Amino acid sequence: MSTVKVAINGFGRIGRLVYRQIYKMDGIDVVAINDLTSPKVLAHLLKYDTAQGRFDAEVKATENSITVNGEEVKIYAQKNPAEIAWKSHDVDVVLECTGFFTDKDKAAAHLTAGAKRVVISAPATGDLKTIVFNVNHNILDGSETIISCASCTTNCLAPMAQVLEEKFGIVNGLMTTIHAYTNDQNTQDAPHPKGDLRRARAAAQNIVPNSTGAAKAIGLVLPSLKGKLDGSAQRVPTLTGSLTEVTAVLGKKTTVEEVNAAMKSAANESFGYTEDEIVSSDIIGISYGSLFDATQT
Repeated sequence: MSTVKVAINGFGRIGRLVYRQIYKMDGIDVVAINDLTSPKVLAHLLKYDTAQGRFDAEVKATENSITVNGEEVKIYAQKNPAEIAWKSHDVDVVLECTGFFTDKDKAAAHLTAGAKRVVISAPATGDLKTIVFNVNHNILDGSETIISCASCTTNCLAPMAQVLEEKFGIVNGLMTTIHAYTNDQNTQDAPHPKGDLRRARAAAQNIVPNSTGAAKAIGLVLPSLKGKLDGSAQRVPTLTGSLTEVTAVLGKKTTVEEVNAAMKSAANESFGYTEDEIVSSDIIGISYGSLFDATQT
């Protein structure tokens, strides 16, 4: 079996954590990274991570690459994705993790540069399929060159919403994400680049009401839920570890026990189930996109 060659555009929070996961997997390698930062800084931020802990590998930097346990990864710093040398690395898949090239036409620049396919690590615009693994990935037929894997909140919401819809039917509902603060908020009170008065406030000292597109995006993943859910977000002073709560009117009467049993039965490698009395820091390092806490039903 041939090795899948992956390139990462944007080596921030998502890009670095994707690298950590891929590094542990067989049959897939990261061969190149594009980020407007020096290899020295990228290597340091990969090795040391306040939220996730130290990366258990020897990470070094050269003038134009980083090495992880002796394996070299070429580093580029191109603003225009069409000018990145993906073709020279025979890249199979580009993971678009900058948050900037989320439109179909903009993401297509990676194809121009020689990559075969692109996965956008965020909600996207344009005629693209939005995929949550183990929820609707079976709609992929192999012809796609660009797809979106939605937001972190949609990846949390979709598996449990699918169970509720298939087992009980959702008439309508409300979801709220209690979300760790992100780098689009200020660490100190200061004008926000987008003029947002709430995200202008100190992230680590405030609960910040915010918007989320996850409730609307769920219809892209589960078409039967289009228009049935509304949502809101509250950014809270935690560095990582977030929660999504769903309150729904179901199509038939049920019990806590029946709902939990349905969730437990649906659990898989990307949708976890627990009855432990956990808190947000307990999910750091897990590989589930969503972990259902049965104690909160």
